[in-house]
Amino acid sequence: MEHTSHEFLKALLETPSPSGFEQPIQQVVRERMKPFADGVRTDSHGNVFATRFPEGRPADAPRVMLAGHCDQIGLMVQYIDSDGFLYIQPIGGWDMQILLGQYLTVWTKTGPVTGVVARRAIHLLKPEERNKVPDFADVWVDIGARNKEEAESLVQCGDPLTFALGYRSLRNGLAASPAMDDKVGLWVCMEAVRLLHGRSLKAAVYGVSTVAEEIGLRGATTATYAVNPTVGIAVDVTHATDVPSGDKKTQGDIKCGGGPVLYRGPNISPRVFDLLEATAKAHNIPVQVRGTPRATGTDANAIQIAREGVATGLIGIPNRYMHSPVEVVHLDDLSNSAKLLAEFCAAVGPDTNWIP
Repeated sequence: MEHTSHEFLKALLETPSPSGFEQPIQQVVRERMKPFADGVRTDSHGNVFATRFPEGRPADAPRVMLAGHCDQIGLMVQYIDSDGFLYIQPIGGWDMQILLGQYLTVWTKTGPVTGVVARRAIHLLKPEERNKVPDFADVWVDIGARNKEEAESLVQCGDPLTFALGYRSLRNGLAASPAMDDKVGLWVCMEAVRLLHGRSLKAAVYGVSTVAEEIGLRGATTATYAVNPTVGIAVDVTHATDVPSGDKKTQGDIKCGGGPVLYRGPNISPRVFDLLEATAKAHNIPVQVRGTPRATGTDANAIQIAREGVATGLIGIPNRYMHSPVEVVHLDDLSNSAKLLAEFCAAVGPDTNWIP
Protein backbone atom coordinates (compact mmCIF):
# COMPACT_ATOMS: atom_id res chain seq x y z
CA MET A 1 0.00 0.00 0.00
CA GLU A 2 1.32 3.42 -0.98
CA HIS A 3 2.66 5.29 2.08
CA THR A 4 0.37 8.33 2.03
CA SER A 5 -2.59 6.06 1.32
CA HIS A 6 -1.68 3.98 4.37
CA GLU A 7 -1.45 7.14 6.46
CA PHE A 8 -4.89 8.19 5.17
CA LEU A 9 -6.31 4.82 6.24
CA LYS A 10 -4.85 5.20 9.73
CA ALA A 11 -6.18 8.76 9.98
CA LEU A 12 -9.69 7.54 9.11
CA LEU A 13 -9.55 4.78 11.69
CA GLU A 14 -8.24 7.07 14.42
CA THR A 15 -10.87 9.78 13.84
CA PRO A 16 -14.27 9.41 15.56
CA SER A 17 -17.42 9.21 13.43
CA PRO A 18 -20.48 7.80 15.21
CA SER A 19 -23.62 8.09 13.09
CA GLY A 20 -24.78 11.71 13.22
CA PHE A 21 -21.35 12.93 14.35
CA GLU A 22 -19.30 12.41 11.19
CA GLN A 23 -17.95 15.95 10.77
CA PRO A 24 -14.37 15.22 12.00
CA ILE A 25 -13.82 12.31 9.62
CA GLN A 26 -15.37 14.15 6.70
CA GLN A 27 -12.79 16.89 7.18
CA VAL A 28 -10.08 14.24 6.86
CA VAL A 29 -11.69 13.05 3.61
CA ARG A 30 -11.96 16.54 2.16
CA GLU A 31 -8.34 17.39 2.86
CA ARG A 32 -7.11 14.10 1.41
CA MET A 33 -9.09 14.33 -1.81
CA LYS A 34 -8.51 17.98 -2.79
CA PRO A 35 -5.38 17.22 -4.87
CA PHE A 36 -6.94 14.24 -6.68
CA ALA A 37 -10.52 15.26 -7.48
CA ASP A 38 -11.86 17.85 -9.90
CA GLY A 39 -14.27 18.93 -7.19
CA VAL A 40 -14.96 18.17 -3.52
CA ARG A 41 -18.21 19.22 -1.90
CA THR A 42 -20.32 18.47 1.15
CA ASP A 43 -24.12 18.43 1.16
CA SER A 44 -26.44 19.53 3.96
CA HIS A 45 -26.77 15.92 5.15
CA GLY A 46 -23.00 15.66 5.64
CA ASN A 47 -22.14 13.40 2.68
CA VAL A 48 -18.84 14.27 0.98
CA PHE A 49 -18.47 13.95 -2.82
CA ALA A 50 -15.05 13.73 -4.50
CA THR A 51 -15.66 13.91 -8.24
CA ARG A 52 -13.66 13.22 -11.41
CA PHE A 53 -15.23 14.54 -14.58
CA PRO A 54 -14.83 12.99 -18.05
CA GLU A 55 -12.79 14.72 -20.72
CA GLY A 56 -14.84 17.56 -22.20
CA ARG A 57 -17.70 16.87 -19.79
CA PRO A 58 -20.08 15.58 -22.50
CA ALA A 59 -23.78 15.72 -21.65
CA ASP A 60 -24.28 12.02 -22.35
CA ALA A 61 -21.46 10.84 -20.09
CA PRO A 62 -22.60 8.17 -17.63
CA ARG A 63 -22.26 8.81 -13.90
CA VAL A 64 -20.61 6.23 -11.64
CA MET A 65 -21.17 6.50 -7.90
CA LEU A 66 -18.78 4.75 -5.48
CA ALA A 67 -20.19 4.73 -1.95
CA GLY A 68 -18.49 3.87 1.31
CA HIS A 69 -20.01 4.93 4.61
CA CYS A 70 -17.87 6.89 7.05
CA ASP A 71 -20.00 6.39 10.16
CA GLN A 72 -19.24 3.83 12.83
CA ILE A 73 -21.35 2.31 15.56
CA GLY A 74 -21.30 4.43 18.69
CA LEU A 75 -23.02 5.25 21.94
CA MET A 76 -24.71 8.34 23.36
CA VAL A 77 -24.81 9.83 26.84
CA GLN A 78 -28.42 9.61 27.99
CA TYR A 79 -28.23 10.34 31.74
CA ILE A 80 -25.71 11.43 34.38
CA ASP A 81 -26.46 10.27 37.93
CA SER A 82 -25.74 12.05 41.22
CA ASP A 83 -22.39 10.26 41.58
CA GLY A 84 -21.16 11.31 38.12
CA PHE A 85 -21.65 7.98 36.34
CA LEU A 86 -22.88 8.07 32.74
CA TYR A 87 -25.69 5.94 31.35
CA ILE A 88 -25.64 5.31 27.63
CA GLN A 89 -27.77 4.16 24.71
CA PRO A 90 -26.54 2.58 21.45
CA ILE A 91 -26.04 4.20 18.08
CA GLY A 92 -26.26 1.27 15.65
CA GLY A 93 -26.03 -2.45 16.39
CA TRP A 94 -24.11 -3.54 19.50
CA ASP A 95 -23.18 -6.81 21.16
CA MET A 96 -23.36 -6.01 24.86
CA GLN A 97 -21.02 -8.87 25.71
CA ILE A 98 -18.28 -7.23 23.64
CA LEU A 99 -18.96 -3.79 25.11
CA LEU A 100 -18.48 -4.78 28.74
CA GLY A 101 -15.09 -3.95 30.22
CA GLN A 102 -13.94 -1.74 27.33
CA TYR A 103 -12.19 1.61 27.34
CA LEU A 104 -14.44 4.23 25.77
CA THR A 105 -13.97 7.83 24.67
CA VAL A 106 -16.63 10.50 25.14
CA TRP A 107 -16.27 13.02 22.30
CA THR A 108 -17.31 16.30 23.90
CA LYS A 109 -17.33 19.81 22.43
CA THR A 110 -14.21 20.62 24.44
CA GLY A 111 -12.28 17.44 23.70
CA PRO A 112 -12.13 13.70 24.37
CA VAL A 113 -12.84 12.26 27.82
CA THR A 114 -11.69 8.73 28.66
CA GLY A 115 -14.04 6.33 30.41
CA VAL A 116 -14.61 2.66 31.10
CA VAL A 117 -17.85 0.74 30.81
CA ALA A 118 -18.70 -1.70 33.60
CA ARG A 119 -21.30 -3.42 35.71
CA ARG A 120 -21.11 -5.13 39.09
CA ALA A 121 -18.21 -7.56 39.43
CA ILE A 122 -18.99 -11.24 38.86
CA HIS A 123 -18.46 -11.92 42.59
CA LEU A 124 -21.46 -9.71 43.39
CA LEU A 125 -23.87 -11.02 40.76
CA LYS A 126 -26.76 -13.26 41.76
CA PRO A 127 -26.62 -16.76 40.20
CA GLU A 128 -29.48 -15.95 37.82
CA GLU A 129 -27.68 -12.77 36.68
CA ARG A 130 -24.42 -14.46 35.73
CA ASN A 131 -25.83 -16.09 32.58
CA LYS A 132 -27.93 -13.10 31.54
CA VAL A 133 -26.74 -10.49 29.07
CA PRO A 134 -27.32 -7.10 30.75
CA ASP A 135 -29.40 -4.32 29.24
CA PHE A 136 -27.92 -0.90 28.59
CA ALA A 137 -29.69 0.38 31.70
CA ASP A 138 -27.69 -2.15 33.75
CA VAL A 139 -24.24 -0.80 32.83
CA TRP A 140 -22.56 2.55 33.28
CA VAL A 141 -19.55 4.54 32.12
CA ASP A 142 -17.05 5.69 34.74
CA ILE A 143 -15.04 8.78 33.74
CA GLY A 144 -13.57 9.25 37.22
CA ALA A 145 -15.81 12.17 38.16
CA ARG A 146 -16.41 12.83 41.87
CA ASN A 147 -20.04 13.76 41.40
CA LYS A 148 -22.73 14.91 38.96
CA GLU A 149 -21.49 18.50 38.94
CA GLU A 150 -17.96 17.50 37.91
CA ALA A 151 -19.25 15.10 35.26
CA GLU A 152 -21.57 17.75 33.82
CA SER A 153 -18.68 20.22 33.62
CA LEU A 154 -17.08 17.81 31.14
CA VAL A 155 -19.89 15.89 29.48
CA GLN A 156 -23.46 16.63 28.45
CA CYS A 157 -26.37 14.48 27.41
CA GLY A 158 -26.23 13.74 23.69
CA ASP A 159 -22.44 13.50 23.56
CA PRO A 160 -21.30 10.51 21.45
CA LEU A 161 -18.93 7.77 22.59
CA THR A 162 -16.83 5.18 20.73
CA PHE A 163 -14.46 2.40 21.59
CA ALA A 164 -10.99 3.76 22.31
CA LEU A 165 -9.69 4.17 18.76
CA GLY A 166 -6.39 2.87 17.48
CA TYR A 167 -4.82 1.10 14.48
CA ARG A 168 -2.58 -1.92 15.02
CA SER A 169 -0.61 -3.91 12.46
CA LEU A 170 -0.73 -7.70 12.71
CA ARG A 171 1.35 -10.35 10.97
CA ASN A 172 1.06 -11.30 7.29
CA GLY A 173 -0.55 -8.10 6.04
CA LEU A 174 -3.43 -8.04 8.52
CA ALA A 175 -4.46 -5.00 10.56
CA ALA A 176 -6.84 -4.51 13.48
CA SER A 177 -8.90 -1.53 14.60
CA PRO A 178 -12.36 -0.51 15.68
CA ALA A 179 -14.56 0.77 12.85
CA MET A 180 -13.03 -1.10 9.94
CA ASP A 181 -16.78 -1.21 9.22
CA ASP A 182 -16.85 0.77 7.06
CA LYS A 183 -13.91 3.11 7.03
CA VAL A 184 -12.09 0.59 4.86
CA GLY A 185 -14.91 0.84 2.30
CA LEU A 186 -14.68 4.61 2.42
CA TRP A 187 -10.90 4.33 1.93
CA VAL A 188 -11.37 2.06 -1.10
CA CYS A 189 -13.74 4.51 -2.81
CA MET A 190 -11.45 7.47 -2.26
CA GLU A 191 -8.34 5.50 -3.21
CA ALA A 192 -10.05 4.52 -6.47
CA VAL A 193 -10.63 8.22 -7.23
CA ARG A 194 -6.96 8.89 -6.43
CA LEU A 195 -5.86 6.14 -8.80
CA LEU A 196 -7.90 7.78 -11.56
CA HIS A 197 -6.11 11.10 -11.10
CA GLY A 198 -4.57 12.15 -14.41
CA ARG A 199 -6.36 9.47 -16.44
CA SER A 200 -8.75 10.30 -19.25
CA LEU A 201 -12.28 9.14 -18.44
CA LYS A 202 -15.47 8.63 -20.43
CA ALA A 203 -17.68 8.67 -17.31
CA ALA A 204 -18.05 11.01 -14.37
CA VAL A 205 -16.95 9.30 -11.17
CA TYR A 206 -18.35 10.33 -7.79
CA GLY A 207 -16.55 8.95 -4.77
CA VAL A 208 -19.00 9.46 -1.92
CA SER A 209 -18.33 9.24 1.80
CA THR A 210 -21.85 8.57 3.02
CA VAL A 211 -23.22 9.25 6.50
CA ALA A 212 -25.65 7.47 8.83
CA GLU A 213 -25.50 4.02 7.23
CA GLU A 214 -25.54 2.29 10.60
CA ILE A 215 -28.94 3.75 11.45
CA GLY A 216 -30.68 3.00 8.15
CA LEU A 217 -28.68 3.77 4.96
CA ARG A 218 -29.71 7.40 5.28
CA GLY A 219 -26.75 9.15 3.69
CA ALA A 220 -26.70 6.86 0.67
CA THR A 221 -30.39 7.53 0.11
CA THR A 222 -29.93 11.28 -0.19
CA ALA A 223 -26.55 11.09 -1.96
CA THR A 224 -27.89 8.80 -4.68
CA TYR A 225 -30.82 11.11 -5.27
CA ALA A 226 -28.36 13.98 -5.75
CA VAL A 227 -25.89 12.18 -8.02
CA ASN A 228 -28.58 10.38 -10.03
CA PRO A 229 -26.01 7.75 -11.07
CA THR A 230 -26.15 5.52 -14.10
CA VAL A 231 -24.38 2.85 -12.08
CA GLY A 232 -23.56 2.67 -8.39
CA ILE A 233 -21.23 0.46 -6.40
CA ALA A 234 -21.22 0.27 -2.62
CA VAL A 235 -18.13 -0.91 -0.78
CA ASP A 236 -18.69 -2.37 2.67
CA VAL A 237 -17.25 -5.07 4.87
CA THR A 238 -18.39 -8.67 4.74
CA HIS A 239 -17.96 -11.46 7.27
CA ALA A 240 -14.74 -13.40 6.79
CA THR A 241 -15.26 -17.09 7.49
CA ASP A 242 -11.58 -18.07 7.81
CA VAL A 243 -11.89 -18.19 11.61
CA PRO A 244 -12.85 -21.03 13.99
CA SER A 245 -16.48 -19.90 14.19
CA GLY A 246 -16.80 -19.11 10.46
CA ASP A 247 -20.07 -20.42 9.02
CA LYS A 248 -19.28 -21.14 5.38
CA LYS A 249 -22.66 -22.81 4.83
CA THR A 250 -24.52 -19.52 5.35
CA GLN A 251 -21.87 -16.83 4.75
CA GLY A 252 -19.75 -18.41 2.01
CA ASP A 253 -16.07 -19.31 1.92
CA ILE A 254 -14.58 -15.84 2.45
CA LYS A 255 -10.91 -15.37 3.34
CA CYS A 256 -8.96 -12.33 4.50
CA GLY A 257 -6.35 -11.80 1.80
CA GLY A 258 -8.39 -13.68 -0.80
CA GLY A 259 -9.37 -10.52 -2.65
CA PRO A 260 -12.45 -8.30 -2.94
CA VAL A 261 -15.78 -10.09 -2.56
CA LEU A 262 -18.16 -9.61 -5.50
CA TYR A 263 -21.80 -10.06 -4.53
CA ARG A 264 -24.45 -11.72 -6.68
CA GLY A 265 -28.21 -11.70 -6.07
CA PRO A 266 -31.37 -9.58 -6.42
CA ASN A 267 -29.69 -6.49 -4.94
CA ILE A 268 -27.05 -6.67 -7.67
CA SER A 269 -27.23 -5.85 -11.38
CA PRO A 270 -25.93 -8.82 -13.37
CA ARG A 271 -24.36 -6.35 -15.81
CA VAL A 272 -22.39 -4.70 -13.00
CA PHE A 273 -21.30 -8.04 -11.60
CA ASP A 274 -20.17 -9.26 -15.03
CA LEU A 275 -18.13 -6.13 -15.72
CA LEU A 276 -16.51 -6.24 -12.27
CA GLU A 277 -15.61 -9.90 -12.77
CA ALA A 278 -14.28 -9.32 -16.29
CA THR A 279 -12.26 -6.30 -15.13
CA ALA A 280 -10.73 -8.32 -12.30
CA LYS A 281 -9.74 -11.07 -14.73
CA ALA A 282 -8.27 -8.62 -17.25
CA HIS A 283 -6.08 -7.00 -14.60
CA ASN A 284 -5.17 -10.14 -12.64
CA ILE A 285 -6.99 -8.99 -9.50
CA PRO A 286 -8.02 -11.87 -7.23
CA VAL A 287 -11.71 -11.85 -6.29
CA GLN A 288 -14.10 -13.97 -4.27
CA VAL A 289 -17.83 -14.39 -4.99
CA ARG A 290 -20.64 -14.46 -2.49
CA GLY A 291 -24.35 -14.94 -3.08
CA THR A 292 -26.89 -12.85 -1.21
CA PRO A 293 -30.48 -13.94 -1.79
CA ARG A 294 -32.18 -10.78 -0.54
CA ALA A 295 -31.71 -7.04 -0.24
CA THR A 296 -28.44 -6.35 1.56
CA GLY A 297 -28.10 -4.23 4.68
CA THR A 298 -25.66 -1.96 2.85
CA ASP A 299 -25.69 1.26 0.87
CA ALA A 300 -26.23 -0.93 -2.23
CA ASN A 301 -29.85 -1.39 -1.17
CA ALA A 302 -30.51 2.36 -1.05
CA ILE A 303 -28.64 2.94 -4.32
CA GLN A 304 -30.53 0.29 -6.27
CA ILE A 305 -34.00 1.65 -5.56
CA ALA A 306 -33.26 5.37 -5.91
CA ARG A 307 -35.32 7.36 -8.39
CA GLU A 308 -36.19 5.04 -11.32
CA GLY A 309 -33.64 2.45 -10.23
CA VAL A 310 -29.86 2.20 -10.57
CA ALA A 311 -27.64 -0.58 -11.93
CA THR A 312 -25.94 -1.56 -8.67
CA GLY A 313 -22.95 -3.56 -7.49
CA LEU A 314 -21.52 -4.41 -4.10
CA ILE A 315 -17.93 -5.13 -3.15
CA GLY A 316 -17.22 -6.63 0.26
CA ILE A 317 -13.98 -6.35 2.22
CA PRO A 318 -13.45 -9.56 4.24
CA ASN A 319 -13.63 -8.58 7.91
CA ARG A 320 -13.15 -10.67 11.04
CA TYR A 321 -14.98 -9.79 14.29
CA MET A 322 -17.34 -7.16 12.90
CA HIS A 323 -18.76 -4.52 15.29
CA SER A 324 -16.05 -5.15 17.85
CA PRO A 325 -12.97 -3.18 18.96
CA VAL A 326 -10.72 -5.68 17.15
CA GLU A 327 -12.05 -5.83 13.58
CA VAL A 328 -9.41 -7.39 11.31
CA VAL A 329 -8.85 -6.94 7.57
CA HIS A 330 -6.07 -7.67 5.09
CA LEU A 331 -4.45 -4.62 3.51
CA ASP A 332 -4.08 -6.38 0.14
CA ASP A 333 -7.88 -6.71 -0.05
CA LEU A 334 -8.19 -2.94 0.32
CA SER A 335 -5.59 -2.17 -2.36
CA ASN A 336 -7.03 -4.72 -4.78
CA SER A 337 -10.55 -3.39 -4.26
CA ALA A 338 -9.43 0.15 -5.06
CA LYS A 339 -7.56 -1.00 -8.17
CA LEU A 340 -10.62 -2.98 -9.32
CA LEU A 341 -12.93 0.00 -8.89
CA ALA A 342 -10.55 2.35 -10.69
CA GLU A 343 -10.26 0.02 -13.69
CA PHE A 344 -14.02 -0.55 -13.68
CA CYS A 345 -14.64 3.20 -13.82
CA ALA A 346 -12.07 3.62 -16.59
CA ALA A 347 -13.92 0.98 -18.65
CA VAL A 348 -17.34 2.64 -18.40
CA GLY A 349 -18.48 4.79 -21.31
CA PRO A 350 -21.65 6.02 -22.99
CA ASP A 351 -22.06 2.75 -24.87
CA THR A 352 -21.86 0.49 -21.80
CA ASN A 353 -25.10 -1.47 -21.57
CA TRP A 354 -26.70 -1.74 -18.12
CA ILE A 355 -30.00 -3.28 -19.19
CA PRO A 356 -30.23 -6.89 -17.87
